[in-house]
Amino acid sequence: MSRSTSAPLPHPLVRLLQYSRAHRRTVWAAIVCSILNKIFDLAPPVLIGMAVDTVVERQNSLLAGWGIRDITSQLAIISILTFVVWGLESVFQYAYDRLWRNLAQTIQHELRIDAYGHLQELEMSFFEERSTGNLLAILNDDINQLERFLDHGANEVLQVTTTVIVIGAAFFILAPEVAWMAMLPMPFILWGSFAFQAKLAPRYAEVRDQAGLVNSRLANNLTGMATIKSFTAEDYEIDRVTVESEQYRRRNRHAIALSAAFIPLIRMVILVGFTATLFFGGIQTANGQLAVGTYSVLVFITQRLLWPLTNLGQTLDQYQRAMASTNRVMNLLDTPIAIQTGTIRLPVATVQGEVRLDNVTFAYHADHPVVEQLSLHIPAGKTIAIVGSTGSGKSTLVKLLLRFYEIQQGRITVDGQDIRDLNLRDLRRCIGWVSQDVFLFHGTVAENIAYGSFDVSPDEIIHAAKLAEAHDFILRLPHGYETIVGERGQKLSGGQRQRLAIARALLKDPPILILDEATSAVDNETEAAIQRSLEYITQNRTTIAIANRLSTIRHADQIYVMEYGKIVEQGTHPTLIAHNGIYANLWRIQSGLRSGEV
Repeated sequence: MSRSTSAPLPHPLVRLLQYSRAHRRTVWAAIVCSILNKIFDLAPPVLIGMAVDTVVERQNSLLAGWGIRDITSQLAIISILTFVVWGLESVFQYAYDRLWRNLAQTIQHELRIDAYGHLQELEMSFFEERSTGNLLAILNDDINQLERFLDHGANEVLQVTTTVIVIGAAFFILAPEVAWMAMLPMPFILWGSFAFQAKLAPRYAEVRDQAGLVNSRLANNLTGMATIKSFTAEDYEIDRVTVESEQYRRRNRHAIALSAAFIPLIRMVILVGFTATLFFGGIQTANGQLAVGTYSVLVFITQRLLWPLTNLGQTLDQYQRAMASTNRVMNLLDTPIAIQTGTIRLPVATVQGEVRLDNVTFAYHADHPVVEQLSLHIPAGKTIAIVGSTGSGKSTLVKLLLRFYEIQQGRITVDGQDIRDLNLRDLRRCIGWVSQDVFLFHGTVAENIAYGSFDVSPDEIIHAAKLAEAHDFILRLPHGYETIVGERGQKLSGGQRQRLAIARALLKDPPILILDEATSAVDNETEAAIQRSLEYITQNRTTIAIANRLSTIRHADQIYVMEYGKIVEQGTHPTLIAHNGIYANLWRIQSGLRSGEV
């Protein structure tokens, strides 16, 4: 369900907390450990003050007032307390460090998996309108940025807050007349922090957006490296990457110029409070208005209160980067899924393979239909072919059948069931698709053939390769079926990649097989070999062959000719030749015949 465009989005921190609800026990445990660690970390100055008080005041010390008058006993108690306090501080530091870091890793892992899983459910048009590099920046850089904040920043915020509360309370208990001096900088520090936060937020949003553009440029160039080299465009691409990277550097400098000013300004404000406490507290101690031990505690905890606030700038920097990244990740997760799965199950074993398109209209962009009021009936178990000029809408029909896109009008059915009512994964499981743009994953030949049919045996992989006329060339590879094909199959020729794609589709053994220009990149010998096996390949399954090379589909049960999104001719090869229309003209051009010859 899509979010209303007029409704304001919650703060990114709220969105993050809502997302991490499943880990609230761990979050609370980490929060408690961080607070307890800071409380025990603040205790040593008190113990030092007690030690000074014992040595100076002796029989009039704080512990003496509690009935422990022996100095040795007082120092022994202080020493034991020091050991216990330091020990507990270490225990809780280990606990919070482990809890926060594991929580960061867990949320990072879950957020990346959820974001990627959501991406997989989005329609193809989403990916066509966005760069791969920008999506990679969200899945990697932005989620890693969030993890870095959870590792350290969350704990820093909690400990600074605990420090202010505990020490503020201690000041007003021990020396209320001096407390206001130490606390004087606090309103200015907090005001400055929020002011910096408000100004930093948009700057870091720009940084994250530019990071996505840099990633996009690099990912695009790495994919097209062969094209860059063949056109000797290395200098041109270096210049384009330099422009994007320089823009990223400038936006970071814009943010750094502000964030770097925070700590020096805060230090000057802190100095006022610390100096006031040191001076006026010292005068009160010299006049006997304040105990020496208490003065020692005040000096130490003033430093503990104010100087850690200088780290607030770095923490604030991490926080703003993390919130900018959180917004990008959460916006991705909030992207509505346009193509929803149906509820009717379609077991592959029960599919007959009858396909019908009734008055189907589809446009990638409004008012420019690619397919218009098209009707087509494909009987179960038959082989049909669709031909036509480039851009006539042939491949679009296949994508509509797979529900990569949603039709605007009409109805598409499989075995009489509207595909919008069918479970989406069931629908796609019953269709084997060999695209003209073959994609192979980085891995072995065997892994690529078995992709989607992960539990098959080696013998089944070999059998599918033989049907696709791929077995012989695979055996000539350096390691046979265990040869690494490289990213996108770059170590193989176009014809070899296409034969592996055919083998992959055949191994799936689908009741509906789509060959979308499946022989466009093979040589004549391989094409003849694939044609020889088509009789077996298409047996007992519905086959839709889209082709520009008419020789590959001349034996189809029915041939449809498309122009401008409509079917303009249909019939068998001999019928269409006799009709002497568009198909007959295409056949003469491809076979080298003169007008009037067949």
